[in-house]
Amino acid sequence: MTIKRVFGLAKGRSLATIYNGLVYAVAYDPTPAEGIEKQTRNTLEFLDNVLKKSNSSKHSLIQATVYLNDITMKGEMDKVWCEWIGQKKNWPQRACIEADMGEDSLIEVVVIAAEE
Repeated sequence: MTIKRVFGLAKGRSLATIYNGLVYAVAYDPTPAEGIEKQTRNTLEFLDNVLKKSNSSKHSLIQATVYLNDITMKGEMDKVWCEWIGQKKNWPQRACIEADMGEDSLIEVVVIAAEE
């Protein structure tokens, strides 16, 4: 099988790697905006675009790991996430982890999805 990649602007890494019917993708707020709610919205919009370029969508998510710069922001992030993910049939297995991502970045999302 062939490994396909979707490249972004960052040197040395891809936004998505597609292999054997699975999409491994990452998303973040490229701006980054002020506050966790706006950064979450921007990140999920970015993720929608990455998944589309990878022949997938949020409806085919299998697993998601959300990295938060401050875990106390989880409630605010989760509100935006739940609006975005929609119906229960779309819910992936998900975990949230606190990770220092630098000064401006508050959230990063890593997912595994099925190709559609």
